[in-house]
Amino acid sequence: MMHPALEKAWNLVPKIVQDGIAMTVDRARRAPMPLVPSADTSREARVFISPANYAGQGYRWGRAAMRDRRVDAKNLVYAEINPFGYPADYSVPWRTVTHDRVWQRRLLDALSREFTHVLIEAEFPPLGGMWNGDVRRQVRELRARGLVVGAVCHGNDIRLPSRHRQHEAWSPFVNDDWVPVDRLERVVADNRQLLDDIDGPTFVSTPGLMLDVPYAHLLPVVIDPEPWRTAAPVLERERPRVLHIPSNPLVKGTAEIEPVLRRLHDEGVIEYVTVTGLTQDEMPGMFASGDIVLDQFRLGDYGVAACEAMAAGRLVISHISDTARAAVREGTGRDLPIVEANLDTLESVLREVVQDRGRYHDIAAQGPSFVDRVHDGAASRAVLERELLGLEPAAADPASSLPRAEDAENPEGAEGAVAPQGTAAAESAEAGDGA
Repeated sequence: MMHPALEKAWNLVPKIVQDGIAMTVDRARRAPMPLVPSADTSREARVFISPANYAGQGYRWGRAAMRDRRVDAKNLVYAEINPFGYPADYSVPWRTVTHDRVWQRRLLDALSREFTHVLIEAEFPPLGGMWNGDVRRQVRELRARGLVVGAVCHGNDIRLPSRHRQHEAWSPFVNDDWVPVDRLERVVADNRQLLDDIDGPTFVSTPGLMLDVPYAHLLPVVIDPEPWRTAAPVLERERPRVLHIPSNPLVKGTAEIEPVLRRLHDEGVIEYVTVTGLTQDEMPGMFASGDIVLDQFRLGDYGVAACEAMAAGRLVISHISDTARAAVREGTGRDLPIVEANLDTLESVLREVVQDRGRYHDIAAQGPSFVDRVHDGAASRAVLERELLGLEPAAADPASSLPRAEDAENPEGAEGAVAPQGTAAAESAEAGDGA
């Protein structure tokens, strides 16, 4: 990250001078120019998804779409906003995307020549710094070259803090402990206006975001359920084992729920377990070792983490807003098998679970089938076919399956650690926690 004073000075430099300085640095370092995306032009639809890839979703949506043999898909991520190394087809340094005019022209030419659709993530400029990063201008130019352009929102790029506070009593936007709220309010309002101006196919990755973009389509997050499947029993221990593994304690409500959990633990009602720092490979085993997974209690939404716990057949307890639950029901025809609790009711809900294990065992058992139906990629493929690609629904390729991280292509590695300018509260795991 730049020092704030240095960043302020840098932003005063004209863009053309910034470009020259940045590319001079790359030439001095003999940094190779990254590849630009290419597509199989024999496919009827070729979609380019760029450039956030939060929780690896850009890549997974693309692979889900490719289960239809008529579709090819490639995704690109700014390397510096992918610190956890989620799989991506193309990982390109932010400095290149923002300042290398030759690379930007090559990207535009490749998209015009080989792709039919562009799906913009989180309102980032799909062509990087071209035309000073003006997304509206970039969209006009892409459409002038015959491409269909849509947009997908991940989380805090479109979740308006003031609206969230009105609907959620425990909203994390009540102060600046998590993010600078006033600044985020301005950024999100601008992003919503951008979506309105683009006026193209629009999607949200989690159902709670329908409140902020009512005209959007729900594009479910995608996971590979297989690593999470387990035959480990659930709710059979005398003291149910309760797991809380917060990726972001402020958003999850960790400080508020821990006194309750420790009290119930001390009383012998539950066994409370919390850990941090686990790798992704360690998470399936951790979930299998528990009975109950507590997700989050401040956002009113759910994402990848809850899906993984449901895929493991654990009883997931979280606060999910009525808006989010209704969006799931409308979009999938199924009720979300996550037990409702908030910061005021968590203790009573946990005590009820212990007293009525049979009922809650049945709810936990619905999790794997729900994930198989809604979050294994098939539903997301159907949404993209219908709402973006303009294709009649087709049977998925029976030989296809969701990719594992180790199968991902990653032609260009990350370079440096410069965060994209102008992003507020951008987190690489944005969609992962419904954040």
